[in-house]
Amino acid sequence: MIVFDLKCEGQGHVFEAWFGSSADFADQKERGLLACPLCGDTRVGKALMAPAVAAKGNQRREIVPSQQQQQQPAAAAETAPVAAGPDEAKMRALVEALADAQKKVLEGSTWVGRGFAEQARAMHYGEQDKGSIHGEVAPAEAKALAEEGINVAQLPFPVIPPEAKN
Repeated sequence: MIVFDLKCEGQGHVFEAWFGSSADFADQKERGLLACPLCGDTRVGKALMAPAVAAKGNQRREIVPSQQQQQQPAAAAETAPVAAGPDEAKMRALVEALADAQKKVLEGSTWVGRGFAEQARAMHYGEQDKGSIHGEVAPAEAKALAEEGINVAQLPFPVIPPEAKN
């Protein structure tokens, strides 16, 4: 797994996303599957990322807010939920638990790829037997499905199509 900081073009929101590889990121971007979680903008690209360089254990860096941050009132500044802490093992365990939960949800589910919206609608309107499916849709299509009353949920991690697995 690889993590990238992504940024939407519309509002400049920066957010974190996990991918199986750089190729998975490029593929999802090309197919329009990436969207800003704050505003829904699908014009998303990689944001600049600082390299992960470990500091000496006995030193702590003082963080000084930028002038722009100091000039904006706190209520006007856009915010996003974030977490930080020294317990990397705990964070890894939580991510692994999320991945295990997704795996359990997908057990017995059928991969339908880009045919997800069509099959979900067919099941919803009684044109096809109901069953558990998973696949791919653009964010706007997922929103349209939900507006039609069709139960859909975004998965926390990308799913590798069966034909792409080693």
